[in-house]
Formats: sequence, C-alpha cells, structure tokens
Amino acid sequence: MIADNAALHRFELTENGKTVFANYRREGNVFTLPHVEADPALRGTGAAARLMEGIAAVARERGYRIIPTCSYACAWFKRHPASQDVL
Repeated sequence: MIADNAALHRFELTENGKTVFANYRREGNVFTLPHVEADPALRGTGAAARLMEGIAAVARERGYRIIPTCSYACAWFKRHPASQDVL
C-alpha cells in the first residue's frame, strides 16, 4: 500500500522492511516527482514500478495530477500509457 508521508514530502512503499519512495513537490492538486529511489535491497525487484502504479492509482482516485521530472518516473509513464491520464 502506498503511503503519503507528507512530513517528508514523499510517497512510500515498504516491502520486506525496505522502502522505495518518490519525493514530491505539491502545488494544489499537482504533484511534481523529481526523484524516485529504492533501497538497494529492492532494486531490480519491480518495487519502484509498483510504487509508480500506486501513485498513479492514488492520483486517479483523488483527482491529483502528476508531473514526472525524475528520469525513472518519466520512463515509467512512457512505458505505461494507460496511466498517462493522471499527467
């Protein structure tokens, strides 16, 4: 489950006790994602992709818009055209 850690300005997903996160800057209902990072133990497991799927789902549910500026986030949205409705 995706958590919005407002205190740290990031969306988080914890798997096996490790965290993958996407930092954000929020202006109203628009979230800019400048950085996505996975704990080294989670790299290559698809955890970052699951985080991005969750972020897109939360954005869709809550009427948020996403501006990806992180290279990973940009690439993820290009590979997942069904999620581009939140851009």
